[in-house]
Formats: sequence, structure tokens, C-alpha cells
Amino acid sequence: MTDIQKLEDLVERLRGEDGCPWDRVQTRESLKPMLIEEAYEVVESIDVENWKALSEELGDLLLQIIFQAVIAQESGHFSLHSVIENISNKLIERHPHVFGKKKVRSARDVEENWEHIKIKKEKRGSLLNSIPKTAPALLRAQRLQERAGRVSFDWKNISDVIKKLEEELGELKKAINEKSRPDIEEELGDILFSLVNVSRFLGISAEDALRMSNEKFLRRFQFIEHAYKYDYEKMRKAGLDKLDKKWEEAKKKDM
Repeated sequence: MTDIQKLEDLVERLRGEDGCPWDRVQTRESLKPMLIEEAYEVVESIDVENWKALSEELGDLLLQIIFQAVIAQESGHFSLHSVIENISNKLIERHPHVFGKKKVRSARDVEENWEHIKIKKEKRGSLLNSIPKTAPALLRAQRLQERAGRVSFDWKNISDVIKKLEEELGELKKAINEKSRPDIEEELGDILFSLVNVSRFLGISAEDALRMSNEKFLRRFQFIEHAYKYDYEKMRKAGLDKLDKKWEEAKKKDM
């Protein structure tokens, strides 16, 4: 018996009549938040290079995948075996340069060939249809831009991207001056979309970059909290200038 089969058997036992009341009442819908949360915890472990945590978080994510497969099998939709078989077949089909006679020169060629195979088989009707609407907005924006770029719907160089960003900033300022909330929201979205374009041209994941900035803000703000001994009334009275000095101290400490 394989390790993955043992894990599947454990989940099936937990779902069984003599199993766990909590596990028995879970559904595809109730488990969705946990599936997303575990995926983010995997990403966080990778970011901080905590290999022990990564091993544990990958296990938690695997559990969620098996849980979904077991529930699907109970309803007669599909099994864990079919999940593994489908992804195995997909890997072979989408790597004809490894398992067939297709020739490629670069990773870019592989991506373009993969996309061509997906479109031909899945009959999606659009290059962009398979990008999940539930994906984080920055990540989705980057994927949309990448896909459109594969058919040359893209800027030629980063100076054009920066120019577009500056144009969008001007339009936001105009909307703010006119106090038009719908226009402000739209122009702000356009700026964020343009910033994603900048990050893409620089070969940087916008989602990763913002996540790192979030963590940097967290560390520096917590430094200020600690300096004021978590006395928030004292912080409020200190005002921005004094708080900003502490922020600069945190920067000097490379926090």
C-alpha cells in the first residue's frame, strides 16, 4: 500500500460511520476556505525558507486535496485515482518535447506550446478564459497580461509601460479633482493594472512583491508599537512626525 493510499484510507475512515463527527459533516463548500488557507501557508513557508514548516504545510495541503477527492467519490463524481491519472496524462500530453518528438529551444517555447495544446483540446474560446476569477486580483492581472502578450498584444518596452502608468496617474488626479467616486475607483484600478505591467516587464511577480511589502510594513509598524510599549493612546498623541522617526529607525535596522 502506498503512502498516499494510507492517507486516503485515513480520510475515508474519518468520514465513516464510526469516524469523526466533524469530518463527516464537511462538504466541498465548507472545505474551500481551508484549501485556500493551506495553499497560502505553503507559500509563506517558501518565502521564509522554513523547510520544516514547508514539509508540514504541504502535507496539510495534500490532505485538503484528498479530502475533496474522497467527498467527490462518495457522490460518484470521480476518485483520487482518476485525479492522479488525469494529471499524469496531462503532463505527458503537454510535454511532447520530452515524451514525443516535438522540438523546443527555450522555456518560452514550452509555454507557448503548452498554451496551444490547452486551447486546442479545451475549446475555451479565449486565451484568457482559464484564468480563475477567484485568483488574487494582482496575480490574475499578471496572468491576463502574460496571456495577451503571447499573441503580441503587449507593449514593446518598459518605457512605454511607464508612460502608460504616468498617463493613468494623471487620469486619477483628474477624477479626484472632479470628486467622481466611480471614476476614481476605475482609474485607481487602471493604475494597479499598469503597475502589474511594470512588474511583469521587470520579471517580478506583483503578488510576491506586494506580499513582501506587506510583511515589511508589518515589521516596521511592530517596531514602533514596541518602542511605545504598545501604548496606543501615547502613539496617537505622538503624531505622525514622531512615529515616522521611529519608522526611519526601523529602516536603518534593515527591518
